[in-house]
Amino acid sequence: MSAETSHYTGLILVSGVDSPGITRALFETLAPFAVTILDIEQVVIRERLILTALISLNPDHAQAIEADLNECAQVLSVDIATSFGAQEGATIAAKTGLVHVVLLTTELHPRSIAAVAEAITAQSGNIERIHRTASYPITAIELTVSGANTAKLRQSLAAVSNEFSIDIAVSPGGLMRWAKKLVVLDVDSTLIQQEVIELLAAHAGVEPQVREITERAMRGELDFRQSLEARVALLAGLPEKVIADVREQIVLTPGARTLIETLHKLGHNVAVVSGGFTAVIEPILKDLGIAHYRANTLEVIDGKLTGKVIGDVIDRAAKAVALRDFAKIVGVKLEQTIAIGDGANDLDMIAIAGMGIAFNAKPAVKAAADSSVSAPYLDSVLYLLGISREDIEEAGASRR
Repeated sequence: MSAETSHYTGLILVSGVDSPGITRALFETLAPFAVTILDIEQVVIRERLILTALISLNPDHAQAIEADLNECAQVLSVDIATSFGAQEGATIAAKTGLVHVVLLTTELHPRSIAAVAEAITAQSGNIERIHRTASYPITAIELTVSGANTAKLRQSLAAVSNEFSIDIAVSPGGLMRWAKKLVVLDVDSTLIQQEVIELLAAHAGVEPQVREITERAMRGELDFRQSLEARVALLAGLPEKVIADVREQIVLTPGARTLIETLHKLGHNVAVVSGGFTAVIEPILKDLGIAHYRANTLEVIDGKLTGKVIGDVIDRAAKAVALRDFAKIVGVKLEQTIAIGDGANDLDMIAIAGMGIAFNAKPAVKAAADSSVSAPYLDSVLYLLGISREDIEEAGASRR
């Protein structure tokens, strides 16, 4: 084939009801000709097949190839459309600087997709590919985008997320997307469904007072350290055995075990940093296989809580320090860390992590995070990392 004819290409589009043998028949039809496959993609949605192929060919063979493809279409009972012509350059240039956009929602509507596409276009981006990574219990759609700046696109899509109440995550593509990661989780209302100190307060009969202090802290009247000390002081005299009772009340957030087990199966690391209490959560973390964690320590003397915390307080700043320390311990760069939390106490670690995720979080946390998850399923985080529902189920099957 001459240099001139090498620039002659043909686009083939096959569509119809899927059945075994269509792909084989198409390429067997092309096999007798001097054809090179330049690009190919196939998808099946609800038993409907769409298969595209870009080929280079000798223009003298175009008419014969088209005739054979029409005959193939009749035999297979599918539609085959073709477009042949000269093209500058017979090879497909590799795309660089790709950005991945993941949409999470319980119901995906056309207006949401249109708004996302408009925001991408406004940032000079082009959608190269769209595919579904999950359909239950939430829908996850991943778009691969070229030509857009990650930070600017993230900012534009944040407005779309707020307007249409869908979760959107934007992350750079490339090989590092699949590098080993460290995922650091908050505990109360993130890893677990409850607030541990409120469970302890209920046993001490001081839950209303503890809630009032929490609300004062949320209004900015107290910082975390002050509010922690004030709330723990109300627990003075509580029998130590209550800690075990509270532990039995704790319920993991739906999807928490799946998230952790899948990450471990794929070679990633998981750590926990909590403003709660080590004595309560430590056995739970060991059961989940989490080796790295930090939390506050309740002082116990003569079998009773003294109403004091001993050692360093795990506050907002300490959570960020813990994330850095854990990253060094497991040998992961800071840009490959992921911080997940729901409250103001998580803001510092969310800010320094490679990806900060607000999980069913307060508005201020959602605004500060790179992405958010509003669905009550913690394993939804996996979709933001490019892990599909099929991958999750396969990892789960291999553990059984």
